[in-house]
Amino acid sequence: MLRIHAYDFDRLVLVASDTPAVAMAPAVAGDAAVALDANAPPPVVWYDLVNPTPEEERSVGEALGIAVPTMDEMEDIELSARLYQEGGAEFMTMTVLTRPDAGTPRKVPVTFIVKGQVLVTVRHAEPRPFDAFLARARRGNGAGLHCSNGELIMAGLIEAVIDRMADTLERLGSDIDQISQEVFSAKAAKVNKKTRDLQELIREIGQTGEFLTVVRESLVSVSRVVAYYSALDGVDRKLAKELRQRLKLLQRDAASLGDHSAFLSGKINFLLDATLGLINLEQNQIIKIFSVAAVVFLPPTLVASVYGMNFEAMPELQWRYGYPMAIVMMIISMILPYLYFKRRGWL
Repeated sequence: MLRIHAYDFDRLVLVASDTPAVAMAPAVAGDAAVALDANAPPPVVWYDLVNPTPEEERSVGEALGIAVPTMDEMEDIELSARLYQEGGAEFMTMTVLTRPDAGTPRKVPVTFIVKGQVLVTVRHAEPRPFDAFLARARRGNGAGLHCSNGELIMAGLIEAVIDRMADTLERLGSDIDQISQEVFSAKAAKVNKKTRDLQELIREIGQTGEFLTVVRESLVSVSRVVAYYSALDGVDRKLAKELRQRLKLLQRDAASLGDHSAFLSGKINFLLDATLGLINLEQNQIIKIFSVAAVVFLPPTLVASVYGMNFEAMPELQWRYGYPMAIVMMIISMILPYLYFKRRGWL
């Protein structure tokens, strides 16, 4: 699907995909993307390729004089394949988090191509930050967005992605706090039930940790894209003052979110270690009970074994009170070890 957006005074408008690129030549050359006259349609500033067909990729590439990367090229993890210059355009691919609310987060590559004042985005998924940015950008000057060229649109999209990840990290922090309360809960429970609950918590901790790993990978990718484009200032091109300030803010936001995700990752590791430790304690408690029971029942077993032997010269066998005496001896031999363990605090 090819979505073409134009800048109309103070907002983005969606135009038909077969609309010719108005004032495309000056936009590609790096001049301001303005209409040729008052009656001309607004200039195109953004080509959004969503699950594009080869024909759509070819048409956009021919219009801008660039080679639109394929899905395989976008998934390449090498830095030279994600951040590079070609044909007078900047190609930047970053990893974006999708479906964080569904419980099955997925990371997808999104490519930004900036040529002059025009932006091309290539994506094979529909992350919510793109929809949130479009909803604001189409409302006009009340939205507080500046979308007069492709660079500002890219900055707005990256900002929406970072805001989305900030909300995701906040929700993950709440989930981790809830898990922490369950791990260190003081309410009494049967040993086997508590062990099952802790084992279930390990699965939750593992899922949350995997979720957090995806978020951190996306944050690292975003930081690399922002740092790469900021480094172009004064080298290959001169960035506008507004764009330069927004990129600095995006770098700070990404760095702060990275620190927060590192804190949450450390907390996840602590909870995992604590949960495994509690499970070991519960299992050791069970083993201790069996060990104490074995020691308690060992002396009476010895007494019963002695008087169970078939020897003729055993005076107690003919004694009238031999049986009650053996019972009393077994009871006393059970009570004494129990009291000893109790006094030592082993029970």
